[in-house]
Order: sequence, then structure tokens, then C-alpha cells
Amino acid sequence: MSTEKMEFQTEVRDLLNLMIHSLYSNKEIFLRELVSNAADALDKRRFLSVSNAALLAVGTTLKIDIAVNTEGKIITIEDNGIGMNREDLISNLGTIARSGTKNFIKSLKENEQANVDLIGQFGVGFYSVFMVARKVEVLTMKAGESQGYLWTSAGTGDFEITEAPKQEVGTKITIYLKDDEESLEFANEWQIKSVIQKYSEFISYGIFFHPEPTKNDKGELEIQEPKRLNDKPALWRQSEKEVTEEQYKEFYSVVAHEGSEPAAWNHSHAEGSMEFWSLVYIPSKAPFNIWNNERAHGLKLYVKKVFIMDDCKELLPTWLRFVRGVVDSEDLPLNVSREILQSNKIITNIRKHVIKKVLDSLQQMADKDVEKYTEWWRELGAVLKEGFYMNWEHLDELKKLLRFRSTKTEGTGLISLSEYVSRMPETQKEIYYLIGDRKEGIDSNPLLEAFRSKGYEVLLMTDPIDEFMMSSLTEFSEKKFHDISRGDVDFEKTEDEKKAEESSKSEFKGLCEALQKTLDTDIKEVRISSRLKESPCCLVTSEDAMSSRMERMMEAMGQGKMEKSKRILEINPTHPICEMLKAKIDKAEDLEDWPKALYGQALLAEGSPLPNPSEYVQAINKLLARLAK
Repeated sequence: MSTEKMEFQTEVRDLLNLMIHSLYSNKEIFLRELVSNAADALDKRRFLSVSNAALLAVGTTLKIDIAVNTEGKIITIEDNGIGMNREDLISNLGTIARSGTKNFIKSLKENEQANVDLIGQFGVGFYSVFMVARKVEVLTMKAGESQGYLWTSAGTGDFEITEAPKQEVGTKITIYLKDDEESLEFANEWQIKSVIQKYSEFISYGIFFHPEPTKNDKGELEIQEPKRLNDKPALWRQSEKEVTEEQYKEFYSVVAHEGSEPAAWNHSHAEGSMEFWSLVYIPSKAPFNIWNNERAHGLKLYVKKVFIMDDCKELLPTWLRFVRGVVDSEDLPLNVSREILQSNKIITNIRKHVIKKVLDSLQQMADKDVEKYTEWWRELGAVLKEGFYMNWEHLDELKKLLRFRSTKTEGTGLISLSEYVSRMPETQKEIYYLIGDRKEGIDSNPLLEAFRSKGYEVLLMTDPIDEFMMSSLTEFSEKKFHDISRGDVDFEKTEDEKKAEESSKSEFKGLCEALQKTLDTDIKEVRISSRLKESPCCLVTSEDAMSSRMERMMEAMGQGKMEKSKRILEINPTHPICEMLKAKIDKAEDLEDWPKALYGQALLAEGSPLPNPSEYVQAINKLLARLAK
């Protein structure tokens, strides 16, 4: 029986040297690579047998068998796939034909701690076995041939090929493990099962683990039945018509690790220049860690049913990080790195497809089940709102999905922008909204008084993200958005209203100047209000200034102490307090502590914190004390 000794291709020798002498944190990847290669071999035999029935006997079960010998420090992986002949062994295990391999090896040389997930991108997956193996034997026989071959290598500079007998078609890989602790940990059933279920759970063919024989009470060896390690079907690869609602819900618990049911899901299969499957779920409850942008992503990436990575951020934007599910591509390489994902055209197309499917599913839920969507919005609507920040591609779809409380919604009811526009009076030209800190306080904000009296609906927003969202949400259905706390409001006024306003500006000019003088540190301007009906005063922000709420948020985000923008104090000329203060000015009397009291009241009424609470309390106490005399 002749034995041929051959040298590895130069690139292979360099690669093996790096693998054997460098430390990689993810050595388990070798098992994924070998099982994936075995599955490919099974695929090839099944495919070729369609045109050549002799390659696959009737009744043959295509499968992968794995066994360990703990004492001998050996792992065997065997498949009954297409197998290899001498030329295949030399071509597949002696050379690396992929272009770019030299650059890949160069990058590994320059960075010994390079992520081992790069392995496989250049067709070098098999060689990852030498991270744990001191010697590897590959016994194989190709379908349709009768001669078997044994390929042997210690992963150094050469390999041997020997003619060897083999009874069945396929390939058996025998791995002699190194003596280090990290390599020997793979010589046990638990570790094998853990790695297989992590990476290869959805492989189409059965993967069977053969436990080591055990001795009974008589000292006799007992052979145990092999255990199948992958018994779950790749649900996303099945036709949507074949999958029941119960199966979808059951699979959701597998991929999302959630006890609750999903609110909706979308199952799709894209074919053409590229092929991929996606099964994405929209949770009914906010997932754990949802506010952690770096850790909350929930899509799993598979390539040909082989698991690649969890939390694949490249497949969805952060504002859809609540989505859970699976994406499986036929066209990506195994072990594709995150750096490659970021610039990969296939991933870009998959990303666009998945985003569209998620948004379509949300819109269908909103159209068909208002109550269900309203419940979902309360759970996760704030995350979806992030889509308006630094994103111009999906604004139209997102606008239709928005829901708000308003001055006309009752209880826990919410409305869409379409509903809002449909019930706008003819005299209303803009979409009015108000942003506040607390749901409990925003409803009683003095700024709403004139809008309620005219029957104009105002959208009420209290999520921290609303300030950022509204910087991009400028119009809907050709209607501009107007923040009622910013600038002036152009109400249509009668001639009598215009005359009364001009008269008030003249009569209260002295009071406005006096208040401005006292509050000049905090107030840009004091003016007569056309929006107040019941309250004595309110604060508004200039059109070009940052809101006080945004200033507080920026400080909380670590932007340092923000320079406060001076705001505008509007006073109500028909309110008794303002009339009393005007009388004081007309008599040249001191306003005492009334300016501080009015300013503090305006802050509290809108839900803003007092800059100096003790000063406000002292001012109120002095005024009350004078009234008590």
C-alpha cells in the first residue's frame, strides 16, 4: 500500500503555523466548520444522486455521526456524504484556492489576537481543527468509486495520502487532541452537545452523538444508543403555508427567550440574484435591556442554517432593536466578520428587506387591531420614535405608525396623525403639539387654555425622545407642526379681538417693563399673551432658542453645564393678579415680590424645576404675610 508525502501550499503552511502557535479565544469554531463541511458533502451527494441514482442507494439515511474517546483524547466526525478521492484531498486539504488568502494571512500575522471568526471567509475552515489537534486523519471514499484514501497531517509542513480500505461512501475525520486543557475540554459529550446546539442545531441532516461504552455490574461493555443533537426544524426555511400559528409562537419562545406571545411576525423568502430567508417577530412586551442600544438587538444571523452570530446589529437599525428572529443567507461566507458585514452588499439588501417587512407588519397590526396596536405602542412606541433621528429613508412609514395622547383623547386613548388631521377645524392651519416632562402635569399647562377655548386639538408628548423626534418631524399631510411653547401663535382674530389686544399692549406697557427690569437675568421679554384665558402668566421659548427641557436633557447626557436661554414671560391682561399689578404701576408703587412669584408660578405650571426654590418660597411667604395683616 503506497504512501505519498506532499508539502502544503505555502499559504497553508503559514496559516497552520499561525493557528498552532497563536492563542484564539474561540476554539470551538473548529467543530462548527467540520460539521458544516459534512453537511455540504451530504448536500452534494443528494443533489448528484438526482441525475445519477447509483450514487445514493434507496433507503440510505444521510447523517453525521460524532463520538469521543476521553481516555484516548480523540474526537471522530463521520458523514456519508459525497466523499473524496486522491485529487479531491490534494485540492481541498492541501491548497487554498480562494483569492485574497495572502492578505488574510498577512492580517493574522500582524495581529495575533485577530478574531478567529475571519477563518472561513477564504475557505480555510477545515484548518481551524489544528487549533485543538496534534494530528488529524481523514479517511474517505468518493461516491461512485471503490478506492478509499487516508489523509494524515500533524498540521506542520506536510501531509500524507495513503490508499486505505473503506466500506462505506463518505468521510471520517479523526482528531487527536492536544494535551492542553482548552483542547481536551472538547473530549466530552456535554461540550460537543453545547457547541452543536449553538451553531448547528438547524442543520437539515441528523447529527448523532455516540456515547462511550460503559461497563455494567458484570464488567461487560454496553453500547448505548446514539443521541440526536439537532431535532428542531429550521422553521424559517419552511413554506409559510406549512407552519401553524402555534409553531410560530413556539419558535418565538426559542429565539426571543420570552414567556409572552409575540404581537406579530413576518415570514419571507427572497429569491433572485441572492437568496435568503427571514422570520422576524415583534414582541408584545418590551424585551429586557431594551434601552441598552449596544446589547438589546435580537436578530440571529445564519448562513445555510449554520449559526453565525447573535444580536446582529448590522441587520436592523437601533430603532428596531426590539425585533427578534432569524435571518438565513445562502450567499454569505461562514465566519463572516462584523467588519465585512458593515460593507457587504448582501447584508445591505437583507437589511432593507427586513426593515420593510417589520414596518409593514406594524402597519397591518395598526390597521386591523387598533386596541392591540395601542397596547403595543405603550410598550415600545418610544423606541420606534428614535427612527426620526438621523434617518430620512423611512420617515413616511414611521409617521403613519405614530400614536399620541391629545387634549381630546379620553383615558388611555391614543390617536394617529391621520385621525388628528381629519378632525382639524377649517380655521386650523397647523398641527399643534406640546412637550412636557410629566403626563400628570402637561394636561394642565396654561399654554393649552386658548387652544381649548377655540376647539383646537393639541398633541401631548412626554417621552424623553420627543424633543429629538420633533426636530425631524416637520410636516404631515402638507400640514406643518407647531410647538405651542415656542414663539407666537397666529390665531385668526376678529377686529374686536385685535383692538382689545392692541389696547392691552398699550395699557400694560409699564407693567411689562417693570417685570422685565426685575426678571432681566432670566427673562428675555415680557409681553401680553393672546393664549391665556385663566392663568396669570406662562413661559414660552423663542423660535430660534433651545427649549429648557432639551437643555436639561443635554446636561443629563454629560454635555456639561448648558448656558440657559432666556425665555419669554407672557402675562394675561384679564387676570385679577395682573390687573392688580398694573394698578400698582399706575400708582408708582413697588411690585414687591410679585415678579419672583409670577416667574416661579409659570415654571411650576409647565412642570419645570425652580432654579431657586427657597427664594420662591420666601417671596410667597412675604406676600401671604402682607395679606394677613
